[in-house]
Amino acid sequence: MDVKNRQELELEITDIAFGGMGLAKVDGFAVFVDGTVPLDRVRARIFRKKKRYAEARLIEILSPSPHRRKAPCRYSGFCGGCRWQFIDYEMQLEYKRRHVSEAIEHIGLIKDVPVHPTLPSPVMYEYRNKMEFSCADRRWLLPDELGQTDIDTGFAVGLHVPGTFHKVLDISECLIQPRLGNDILDAVRTFIRASEMPVYGLKSHEGFWRFLMLRHSAARDQWMVNIITAEERRDVVYPLAERLMADYPAIVSIVNNITARRAGIAVGESEAPLLGGTAIRDRIGAFEFEISANSFFQTNTRGAESLYAVVKDYAGLSGDETVLDLYCGTGTIGITLSDAARSVTGIEIVESAVADARRNCRINGIRNCRFMAGDIRDLLSGIAVSPEVMVIDPPRVGMHKDVVRQVIELAPRKVVYVSCNPATLARDLTVMSEHYDIAEVQPVDMFPHTFHIESVARLIRK
Repeated sequence: MDVKNRQELELEITDIAFGGMGLAKVDGFAVFVDGTVPLDRVRARIFRKKKRYAEARLIEILSPSPHRRKAPCRYSGFCGGCRWQFIDYEMQLEYKRRHVSEAIEHIGLIKDVPVHPTLPSPVMYEYRNKMEFSCADRRWLLPDELGQTDIDTGFAVGLHVPGTFHKVLDISECLIQPRLGNDILDAVRTFIRASEMPVYGLKSHEGFWRFLMLRHSAARDQWMVNIITAEERRDVVYPLAERLMADYPAIVSIVNNITARRAGIAVGESEAPLLGGTAIRDRIGAFEFEISANSFFQTNTRGAESLYAVVKDYAGLSGDETVLDLYCGTGTIGITLSDAARSVTGIEIVESAVADARRNCRINGIRNCRFMAGDIRDLLSGIAVSPEVMVIDPPRVGMHKDVVRQVIELAPRKVVYVSCNPATLARDLTVMSEHYDIAEVQPVDMFPHTFHIESVARLIRK
């Protein structure tokens, strides 16, 4: 059958591709359908046809898969957050393991690497310790809201429709943040709506209220509220801070980030403290970390404990090893390893993250860690240590080829590679496999109800 644009087809979903879309085959031709799960039988309409594949929109589920579940969130399928709520959680874990295994085999062309069953998140809901909500001068309506005349379509504080920058759903409840976060979100929405200042136009780039960021400490059950605005107006935001602090004793920090940049990023060019401190503290295992408004911190605190436990196990430290921690961020992995290593050296290009790492060392009384700020490509060539163990936790794009080459030249006995992207993990392991045996890979689910997956690979020098 020749698949054509706008054609309606009955399809049997046979697999899930990386990226979370269901996969069907029409005479061997791949058709991807979002919002489907293997063993679904569906009716879908082709909307994009390419030479080797097509994409289709789900019209109707003719026969549901036994792995399909009723999503508890009313925004499921419309919000760009946790888009896999309709899939049984045990199957989510299996699909994620397959994505890692298939990437290593088909992209990396490495055979017979043991990829263990995915470690589940300790909690499936209310796990995110950081949420960012966008303000918008247009509200994107859900199908059941269309035609309702009592809805203000010129206002929204919420989350984006997948793949868009200007379509914002007015979210009343998000199930993956702790419950009190929804009450705080509603209080901020009510205040903003009643204020005389306009919300930001994502197309016009005019307006005052831009984002709301909420951070939660899982260890202390405390909150930070970061109000992001287009200009500094203390007379406007301070009354909001006073109201929040009075109504919610769990809030211990309220700050105002200010940015005039057009980019849709909830990071200020400057920051003004409002009430309480300028940071909160959380714990991963035995260590405490200070988190400011713009600090990087793993978004699933309890999941991070599982992830770092795997890293520590794979590092196999005896107390005598020198550890080199590349892309160390705010030092969470290096600090976690510090009590089992002789010394840890971390390298990170973001200077503010290095400052956070050094501060976190002081908080925990750690004296055998040091952190260097700069480009890894420049710093590795002059590194004075000869590490027995190297931990690598790069961004989604993976390691730069020059970094891979320098890692191989340093020749650490063990490498522990932490990845949030199976494709770039597979690419980097391909190069490393000429010099290292890929002993095993452990996927760790940090993001339930999404297709995202963390993986930890253990490499041993040949």
